[in-house]
Amino acid sequence: QVQVVESGGGLVQAGGSLRLSCAASGSIFSINAMGWYRQAPGKQRELVATVSSGGSTDYADSVKGRFTISRDNDKNTVYLQMNSLKPEDTAVYYCNARGSVRRGWSFDSHFDSWGQGTQVTVSS
Repeated sequence: QVQVVESGGGLVQAGGSLRLSCAASGSIFSINAMGWYRQAPGKQRELVATVSSGGSTDYADSVKGRFTISRDNDKNTVYLQMNSLKPEDTAVYYCNARGSVRRGWSFDSHFDSWGQGTQVTVSS
């Protein structure tokens, strides 16, 4: 089992910054990709940013130039630095981790785990 826990959400004024953190733990053999998604009220969950194990990143057009995703592979942790926040960034932000779990020291199976979400509210 792999657990994913987010932290760092909160209330901020437009133009402000927040930093989200997400840590994955458990019988992890390897993590291929980690990312952030968000869901605003009445809308579908959407991709915000992802980062591969090799450091390749992908961003939604709406956050390019404002958000930066980074990853610490040694700590199985991913961060999302959010600058120049806008009211439309208000949403519940979810962390996702995909990879494989181990049995002993060997590969066992794949996992695709989500965190419980953290609320980000940007006031105008």
